[in-house]
Order: sequence, then structure tokens, then C-alpha cells
Amino acid sequence: DAGGFMLIRNATLADLAAVAEVERRCFPPKEAATEEEFRARLEAYADCFWLLFEDGRLASFIDGMATDEADLRDEMYADASLHRPDGRWQMIFGLNTLPEYRRRGYAAMLVRHLTEESRKRGKLGVVLTCKERLVPYSASLGFENEGLSSSTHGDVFWYQMRLTFR
Repeated sequence: DAGGFMLIRNATLADLAAVAEVERRCFPPKEAATEEEFRARLEAYADCFWLLFEDGRLASFIDGMATDEADLRDEMYADASLHRPDGRWQMIFGLNTLPEYRRRGYAAMLVRHLTEESRKRGKLGVVLTCKERLVPYSASLGFENEGLSSSTHGDVFWYQMRLTFR
């Protein structure tokens, strides 16, 4: 059940502090991106970074770079210069929803928004990594489990999931 007025828009540098705060609240320190990493991401690919607001408050966001590489590598999280605007694959690095806004469908809305934008931009598909407990959720959004990722980001196991446009 969605709350009040909702808006999805691209992020800007003016959103940096709010984005970093949401990240801190959603991920353990070893997994969370830093404010500096978000600054670099916003400077490199704000057009691949979407925010969802409810009643003017940032409730959820999704971000990731485009690349010609088919697999998500740990280096991509920290090095925004690897972004290729015309890259064939859209990566998802983060999908964050503040705890008080969860179970309203916002994450799914953002994934669908990113997916549709990526399709319009001519991408081959979208790739993300997730923890094992989120594999069924990602599958419910159309992603196929490709098994354990090479990623060791945050010293945890990640599964690579792919949604290929047909």
C-alpha cells in the first residue's frame, strides 16, 4: 500500500547527502558505499541513478553504471570511471529503501523503472548481485540466477542475477 505523493527522478549532486544517509541506514559499513563514492557516481552517471520520493522525502533509490562487460565486478563499485554511457549492460549496484518505507513495492517500482529506461537506451539487459536470501525476490522481477558471483564485496557471498531483453 503506497503512501502519499510519489515521484521518481534522476539524482543530482544536490541529493548527495540524502543518498549517503539512506545508504548508511540500509547497509552495514563494510558493504555501504561512501559519500565520496556516491559523489563520483553522480558526477559520472547521474542518468543511471534514480530516486523515489514519498511526500518530498527520499524513501528509496537505485543506481549502477553501464558497461560492455557482461559480469559485475567489485572494481565497478569504487571506480565510476569504468562507466560507459553506450555500454551494452546496465549494472545495478544499490537498491535501497529506508526501513520505514519497505513493503510498499518501491524497490520493485525502481527496478522496473531502471529496466524500462535501460531497454529504451538499447541495452542488452540488466545485471545485479544479491545475497542468497534475495535471490527469490530478484527472480520474481524477471532476473535469472547465474550462481555465485566472483564478487566478495563486503566479505559476503553474492549471487549474480541477469535480466536479458529478448
